[in-house]
Amino acid sequence: MSQIKYLLFTFLSFMSLLVSAQKVDTTDAEVLKMRIESYITQSSFDIERTDYLSAKKNITKALDIAIKIDNKADEAILYTKLAQMQIVMGDQENALISLTKAMNIQRSINDYANLAITYNVKGTLHASLNDHKTALDYFNSSKTKFAENDLDAMISSVTLGEAKSYIALEDYSKAKSLLENTIVLAKKYEQDKILSSALVCSAQVQTYLKNYDAALNSARDGLTIASNNKYKDIEAAAYLVMSNIYQAKNDFRTSNDFLRKYVDLNEILQKEQKDNLSLSTPGVASNFSDADYNELKTKVEEQNKENSLTKIVSILSIALITILSLLTLSLYKNNNIRLKTNNMLHKKNDELVVAKERAELASKTKANFLSTVTHELRTPLYAVTGLTNMLLDENPKPEQIQHLKSLRFSGDYLLTFINDILQVNKIEANKVELDPELFNLQTKVGNVISALNNSALDNNVIIHYEYDKELPVNYVGDNLKISQILINLIGNAIKFTKDGDIWVRLKKIDNIGDTYNIRFEIEDNGIGISKEKQENMFESFSQGSIQINRKYGGTGLGLSIVKGLIEILKGRITLKSELGKGSMFIFEIPLTYSAKSAKEKINKPSKNFNELDLTNIKILVVEDNKINQMITKKILNKMNLQCDVVDNGEEAVERVKENNYSVVLMDIHMPGISGLEATKIIRSFDKDLTIFALTAVTLEDKMHEFDEAGFNDIISKPFKQEDFEKKLYHALADNQSSAAPIE
Repeated sequence: MSQIKYLLFTFLSFMSLLVSAQKVDTTDAEVLKMRIESYITQSSFDIERTDYLSAKKNITKALDIAIKIDNKADEAILYTKLAQMQIVMGDQENALISLTKAMNIQRSINDYANLAITYNVKGTLHASLNDHKTALDYFNSSKTKFAENDLDAMISSVTLGEAKSYIALEDYSKAKSLLENTIVLAKKYEQDKILSSALVCSAQVQTYLKNYDAALNSARDGLTIASNNKYKDIEAAAYLVMSNIYQAKNDFRTSNDFLRKYVDLNEILQKEQKDNLSLSTPGVASNFSDADYNELKTKVEEQNKENSLTKIVSILSIALITILSLLTLSLYKNNNIRLKTNNMLHKKNDELVVAKERAELASKTKANFLSTVTHELRTPLYAVTGLTNMLLDENPKPEQIQHLKSLRFSGDYLLTFINDILQVNKIEANKVELDPELFNLQTKVGNVISALNNSALDNNVIIHYEYDKELPVNYVGDNLKISQILINLIGNAIKFTKDGDIWVRLKKIDNIGDTYNIRFEIEDNGIGISKEKQENMFESFSQGSIQINRKYGGTGLGLSIVKGLIEILKGRITLKSELGKGSMFIFEIPLTYSAKSAKEKINKPSKNFNELDLTNIKILVVEDNKINQMITKKILNKMNLQCDVVDNGEEAVERVKENNYSVVLMDIHMPGISGLEATKIIRSFDKDLTIFALTAVTLEDKMHEFDEAGFNDIISKPFKQEDFEKKLYHALADNQSSAAPIE
């Protein structure tokens, strides 16, 4: 349709020029003036078709004519239009020159109405350079000039630009007020493009202000207008904002759906932009000089480089969505296995023996299935989190930082989900072992509260801590599991309480000799739990209701894990709650009193690889996945450590025989011989070499295999980089310490 309009207009313009030229009383200047208007109109059609090169060509032709006939008003207008094209094409330097020429002419001829437009474009230019304070000065000047000339219809575009700058400056209250004015003006003057953009920006601001329902309404309205009018750039922005809204609401599935729509549409826009700026566009390159050609070619090449990071983010986003799909499938299969197991256990008495055997087989099958699936999930997740962290460390563009942080958040959330499923599986399979040690209970609980206090303050919640004076402080027990229980329960209390209080109380019930029965109470005055929902609260994937899950998020596994851990500690847990009046979780566990005082562990000096002699340090990475090879190697190189990389166990054994490595990072699942077998072979001729199992396998029943093979330690993928660096530092520091000569 736009092409037909374009051809029709060109024909009519030509006929108009022809007739005008034949009139006796029509001067050459008037004909040239009409040509200027024709070129300007043609450029408007070009902009509508996003053919910016053709638009720039027509504006340049019109500008040449305006200069030739000394038409200062049109000359200045055309310099402003040329600047707009230069900004779109990334040529900010020449855009500044064009705008300066336009402003000088408009001031000299007192053309304040068009000067207001130039000021607005100048503000847009400074905003594109992240100089938002200067941008706001020009926006304000533009708005003043429009008001003085009674051009209220033009003000909406200025207030929209102002709002965007205030968003960038994180002044959301001013941005909100400006966007409200923009929306009123845009509706009044039927400015659909400005209205849709303002609604999407308003949704962005409401998201920052945590007004998620209002944000969704604005985003949907903006998306509808953008879709109906084919404003693809605004449509893409709406998808991204809606993804962020649903992420903030912890609805990660819907968030990822919108993120995928954004990625797909953004790729189309990038392709269109690349095509429209391509030097191969028919009939375009021939109209430019060699200097113009080379200048534009350089800009296109630079733009392609900038687009590469966005493409990587897109690939990572799709990979994360794929992982989520795999996880959903694994949960579905796991649940089916579980249902089959329960059905088998309800067989008639005469089939009890057979049913028991089948149930054991089903349980074993489930464990093996989870082991395989979690490995397959954690391996690509290592690539997603690793690449995301690398991109964040490599000075991404400011507008890409939020996307990368969102991607990292989604990866961390998914990893937590996987770990929770694994822990539930370990508890159900009775494979969780106790690890008792001497600790100070009063200090341990205080540390947990301190760690969670920032989250509490975010919800305007105060945590009160009461420790029974009759209760000793030093015990022998598994303090890590106690910490995990408290983190879950206090964390839940914070999540479901806003503008309230939480009480953590420890009380002595009784003691028999050195065994003290201790009562822990975690009470809040939050939303509470209805009577009918309380019975199922400690079951896996239970969260009270679908509405609670959508509003507060979470996996529904926390309380199931808590109950399992408390039972392992030979305790029990109960719940008291009333809807709308808060909840109290009470658990009681026995602990063995110790007369010894729990001493604080002496922390080793903070890791600093600069303190080590890295001259002869060499590390062997054994990994068959090419992406993981690249990530691990890059992490090591950033630590100024050199490494060799091999992709199978056989070659790893040969390399160790031929070289003097300080550390070997050994993957477990590889083609040929596994990492376990390769390590056993290495240990037959080298007992002292430090070998870490770098693996996605985490099930407890595999631990004895790692010990038997001769690994020094295990680093689970995906790992936190600081944990990886800490283990590697201590290994190298210990090696150098043991190698130092005794004086």
